[in-house]
Amino acid sequence: MTTFRKFWENRARTDFYEYFNDFTNTGDYAAADWTITTTEAGAGDATEAISTGAAGGVLVVTNDAGAADADYLQNKIECFRFTSGKAAEFEIRFKISDVTNTAFVAGLQITDTTPLAVTDGVFIRKGEDDTYPDLVVCKNSTETVVAAPDPLVNDTWVKLGFYYDGTDTMQFFVNDQRVAACAVTNLPDDEDLAISFGLLNSSAAAHVLSVDYIRAISER
Repeated sequence: MTTFRKFWENRARTDFYEYFNDFTNTGDYAAADWTITTTEAGAGDATEAISTGAAGGVLVVTNDAGAADADYLQNKIECFRFTSGKAAEFEIRFKISDVTNTAFVAGLQITDTTPLAVTDGVFIRKGEDDTYPDLVVCKNSTETVVAAPDPLVNDTWVKLGFYYDGTDTMQFFVNDQRVAACAVTNLPDDEDLAISFGLLNSSAAAHVLSVDYIRAISER
């Protein structure tokens, strides 16, 4: 499988459960639906707001301008769990205003105030002063990590995702093309996980994360 899975196509809707948010109108984002962890040391405030831009709409997350300011969002319902024999996938389309001077995370994680250093989850992470995203499979703070071969680009839309085959492999996709895969020795199969994403500054500027859509799907 070299292109992004879509195991759910041509399947009965009752065979899987799904979270999908295209942020097409203001009702698609409500702060009360999310556990939001914000650091604000700059002179302003972090904001999250629906805007136009991509096909449909965009959730624009703007950090305050401190050098270590951050804004992380985790859905309040932890409704995904990795289970042997059950395929699952996650996908996000987004862009970052300044790739070099930020850290980014998105995926399925336990609820935690530090999503970039979470103890359990499967997620995509880009570190500070690093432009290459990694796929991370983490259980009890022990990680398996594989890197994408190409860097992210400032203010440029990209689609990142991962696919669990239900057996022994987690595949990493960039713009629907498989770029890496790893074993699931550290699969967090004993935790319920939430949709998570966010941005951390590594320079004193109001950096911006724009999210076109997020999707997560698992076989029942």
